[in-house]
Amino acid sequence: MERKLSIAIGGDHAGFSYKLQLIDFLEGDGYKIKDFGPHSEASVDYPDFAHPLSSAVESGEYSLGILICGSANGVAITANKHQGIRAAICWLPEIATLARQHNNANVLCLPARFIAIEDARDITQAFLNSTFEGGRHAKRVNKISCG
Repeated sequence: MERKLSIAIGGDHAGFSYKLQLIDFLEGDGYKIKDFGPHSEASVDYPDFAHPLSSAVESGEYSLGILICGSANGVAITANKHQGIRAAICWLPEIATLARQHNNANVLCLPARFIAIEDARDITQAFLNSTFEGGRHAKRVNKISCG
């Protein structure tokens, strides 16, 4: 039996409903999920959730992360402040696949206000089912960190 990855998930109030639905979907598929919050639809500041999730992925505690907010921009900007994070905003499954294959993305950022939940599931599956191709892409990815 294939061992499923451990996934960190979080976001903000705009992504709360999608986060809950994706947790159910992923747990039903056998993934181990850690919910970094928020835990209600009350207005929150996305960095309060994106930073702890990014630290947990960066440290290797979780294999990959998923962040969901209204546009995905805020969570992506925040996550990418971490040297070991490559967060990608994805709105199509093909973009999620390429983010993993070519950019070795380790955090998926979903724009809840601009995609349907069915699309969010498909994008998430594409992201989780893809792997980094290495090769010519590894040279480029290795140039991303400035530290």
